[in-house]
Amino acid sequence: MDNRILIVDDEKSIRDMLVAVLGDAGYDVTTASTGEEALSLLRRQKINVVFSDLNMPGMTGLELCEQIRSRNPLACLYAMTGYGRFFEVFTCREAGFDDYFLKPLSVETILKAAAEGVGKIDRWTRKVLAQG
Repeated sequence: MDNRILIVDDEKSIRDMLVAVLGDAGYDVTTASTGEEALSLLRRQKINVVFSDLNMPGMTGLELCEQIRSRNPLACLYAMTGYGRFFEVFTCREAGFDDYFLKPLSVETILKAAAEGVGKIDRWTRKVLAQG
């Protein structure tokens, strides 16, 4: 099972908290502070589960999601934001996010989403390999 997760957030405290929580749960966690840095990492590493902040300097989380989705349609992408606006939920779905979380983040919610994302990728991969 591939348990790699990418966290993209311009706030170091959020990245550090998610690394600690997800790392303690057994995930291999990589971080990026910008969308551009995330895309660079994803060109070098195959990571299928991504948690991304929406509001970042430079490339927004929505733009990042669209870029990742165009390159990796099977990725599980999760939006995080401290600025919950009703229209953002619909915009996030249109961009390709699988779910949307408000900060402050609930540890239980993040762990559940990580498990679901990694599990979904694992199931899809096994089905593709079985079809051969």
